[in-house]
Amino acid sequence: MIVYVNGDSHSAGAEAANAFCFLSDDPAMAWDHYDRTQTAAGRVPHPDNVKVSYGQRIADYYNSTLDCNAESGSSNQRILRTTYDYLNNNTPELVIIGWATWEREEFFIDGYWHQFSANMNTDDLSDDAVKFYKNWVLDRHSVQQYCDKAQKAIWDLHQLLMSKHIPHLFFNTFSGLTTSTLLDWDNCYYRPYEHSGSFFNLLKARGYNTVTPTSYHYGADAHQEWANFLLTKLPNESIITK
Repeated sequence: MIVYVNGDSHSAGAEAANAFCFLSDDPAMAWDHYDRTQTAAGRVPHPDNVKVSYGQRIADYYNSTLDCNAESGSSNQRILRTTYDYLNNNTPELVIIGWATWEREEFFIDGYWHQFSANMNTDDLSDDAVKFYKNWVLDRHSVQQYCDKAQKAIWDLHQLLMSKHIPHLFFNTFSGLTTSTLLDWDNCYYRPYEHSGSFFNLLKARGYNTVTPTSYHYGADAHQEWANFLLTKLPNESIITK
């Protein structure tokens, strides 16, 4: 059985085991064999963090293999793109996706996919990418516009997974969808329109602290809690073979 997980830093388990979000941040790890030109590009999640992530805990519960495609700082566009790429060649038994904050977007510049977010560090960007980023900041849309666009794209993925009879569960990692159109997700999207139902806010309400006062990431204990919580929301075991 394959459990496929995608999302941003929360789904990548960032800082859950050590402070290195990316494999390339850790000087003790060799990572030159990874493809730097696509989703990796030096941004592969650190394996120590993935090992204690909620996705790995769920995969362990089902005695299955985790395929984790999450990336810190990811936009929902990247999550959708890489998920569709994965589904073109694979049929997992379970798909779990934690959707990122809505204003993030990705753009293909200088041969690389760049994930843009507000107030991001542009020190490592090329001059062309920095210029593109500045124009993007000036042209940003309202939260509802981003959410309306994201909801349509997420709904299309939901419909595809339904048509393929692939069990799936979506949730928001930080903030709920702000949109005037409420859809019936058939219990496949946990509290999509409520900020309090997100990964970050629900764990905070349950008394978990981030790994440092300035971090937005939780430790291994919180990831275990989230895994336990999601297991109560997943399809029953007559659908997923344990």
